[in-house]
Amino acid sequence: MRWLLATLAAVFIFVLIYLGSAASALSTLAAAVRAGDGAAVLEQTDVRRLRRSLTDQVVNAYLDRIGAVRKVSATEKMLVNTYGATIADAMVAKMLTADKLTQMLKSGNLNAPGVPPIAGLPALGNLRTDWSSLLGRLHVIQPVLLGIRISDTPDPEGYAAINLHYEGLDWKLSGIELPKAILRDLAASLPVR
Repeated sequence: MRWLLATLAAVFIFVLIYLGSAASALSTLAAAVRAGDGAAVLEQTDVRRLRRSLTDQVVNAYLDRIGAVRKVSATEKMLVNTYGATIADAMVAKMLTADKLTQMLKSGNLNAPGVPPIAGLPALGNLRTDWSSLLGRLHVIQPVLLGIRISDTPDPEGYAAINLHYEGLDWKLSGIELPKAILRDLAASLPVR
């Protein structure tokens, strides 16, 4: 019986440390966003993973867009996933400078050359990072990947979230799940064949 209680206590402590470290990283990121400190935001961000996440979302939205009009062949999907990803990646790279990323996370809006204007993204700076607020927003995707909903509603059309990935000894911003309306606007800016 003591062995079982000790095991349960150890698991409970591990879960508290696990969630506490994620909440602390999120709080640090949100504070940097609120302060408009682009360098601190980039320090808390895995730019490579974030860039890949956004590029994949734009390419998938583009495939959905052209797939709504006609059947997309396997060859065309392969071309879009290679050539289209290159174009989308260049657009996403313009969004991920220290200033632009901080602006997007702070205000939910982005005006950058070569990128369609983004408006209506829930602002990370407005997210309450206390335990009671986070518990209903937290989603464990993988043991080292957490999703935190930043939108007020879980409605699929307006859903927005950030992903934190455990790397080294800290959690880093590794993804932003954009609302579908924003993704459609970004995909519409890609050239149509």
